[in-house]
Amino acid sequence: QVQLVESGGGLVQPGGSLRLSCAASTSISDINTMGWYRQTPGKQRELVATIISGGITNYADSVKGRFTISRDNAKDTVNLQMNSLKPEDTAVYYCNAVRLRVGLRFQYWGQGTQVTVSS
Repeated sequence: QVQLVESGGGLVQPGGSLRLSCAASTSISDINTMGWYRQTPGKQRELVATIISGGITNYADSVKGRFTISRDNAKDTVNLQMNSLKPEDTAVYYCNAVRLRVGLRFQYWGQGTQVTVSS
């Protein structure tokens, strides 16, 4: 079982920045993929960014060039630096972890943190 705790959400003006952090209850070097997803009311949860254990990253087209995902294995955290925020980035952001074990895929979610971009 992996527990994930997000922090860093809040209210920011358009064009501003926020940094989200996700702390894992286990060593993230033991986790294959970590990522951030977001969800707004009435819509499906969507991928924002992922990073695999080898450091390769993947971003949604809507955030490329503005968001940066990184992982700190020493602190067992994954961060999402969000710059040039837009009102459409407003959502609940969820940390996600995927661990593969003996051919099985285990997925874990954090409780979510609200990000609101508004003037």
